[in-house]
Amino acid sequence: MKAVYFQEHGDLDRLELGDLPTPSPGPGEVLVRVRWAALNRSDLFTLEGWPGLELEMPHILGGDGSGQVASWGPGVEGFAEGDWVAVNANLSDGTCERCLAGLDNQCLNWHLLGETRPGTFAEAVVVPAGNLLKIPAGFDPRTAAAAGLVYLTAWHSLVTRGELQAGETVLVVGASGGVNSACIDIAKMLGARVFVVGSSPEKLAIAAALGADVLIDRSKEPNWSKAAFLASDKRGVDVVVDNVGAPTMLTSLRCARKGGRILTVGNTAGPTFEFDNRYLFYKHLSILGSTMGTRGDFAQVMGLVFEGRLRPVLDRDFPLPEAAKALARMQRGEHLGKITLSVE
Repeated sequence: MKAVYFQEHGDLDRLELGDLPTPSPGPGEVLVRVRWAALNRSDLFTLEGWPGLELEMPHILGGDGSGQVASWGPGVEGFAEGDWVAVNANLSDGTCERCLAGLDNQCLNWHLLGETRPGTFAEAVVVPAGNLLKIPAGFDPRTAAAAGLVYLTAWHSLVTRGELQAGETVLVVGASGGVNSACIDIAKMLGARVFVVGSSPEKLAIAAALGADVLIDRSKEPNWSKAAFLASDKRGVDVVVDNVGAPTMLTSLRCARKGGRILTVGNTAGPTFEFDNRYLFYKHLSILGSTMGTRGDFAQVMGLVFEGRLRPVLDRDFPLPEAAKALARMQRGEHLGKITLSVE
């Protein structure tokens, strides 16, 4: 099969396009012919590598994907050849205490497709049958591929962990990233009032199209915590979504009202930071971390996507051989929505 992979960590010039053996599904697994894959920041982080990350080389990137069922291993039921399916990148063993409690995203043997297991930047991928969701007839499979990881992540963070309620206020730090766009979309669907901090009018336009109520351009409002404070009638917001990390977390703490929640699923601009602990205890704040989501979350949020109640934002589509070009676009921050790869 054709695949985009790397054999040693580094920059985009380490990516190769070539032929690798087509994987075979084992017990409980399904072989999917990938038709679309979607890009995530984790692809760049995995390519670069980090201390302690040990991968079997060559390694194939890609967490998101949609395609058609090709074959399956023993014990798999409910699929037919040619079924269109969306892939859940959250891999769990199904047997540990966390999985048995329904918290499979906290699996003691947790993995992420494309990060620690071969991913979707290929003509085929093998995943557990429980990680596939059938795509309804007539629904765009490219949109299904683009939605999977970011909407699962946003849903688990905002709804399962953050317990967001209708009528609350939410500040999303960042206007156009995949998870942030999903958070805006989900928060509006739930009836929240949404504030968004963005770096340009073009990126804020995406937030506006998703229904954001208050748009703050940090290129014009460098003191965006003050702008958010004034826009909230000097109350502060109930929930802050901060997936940026080091440069913004202290400001996010300032934006939250007393008793507010800070939600984070990542740190695109740096994982290590300091903050004044007085903000945390004096304002009775909660910082809630989250990674991916459960299979139940995936079925729930993707059902809303399939119904059209949630609306993933799509950027450009590239052919698989141009994966490095697509990743470079994301690396430069030029994308407005999810970038996808079409796999012939």
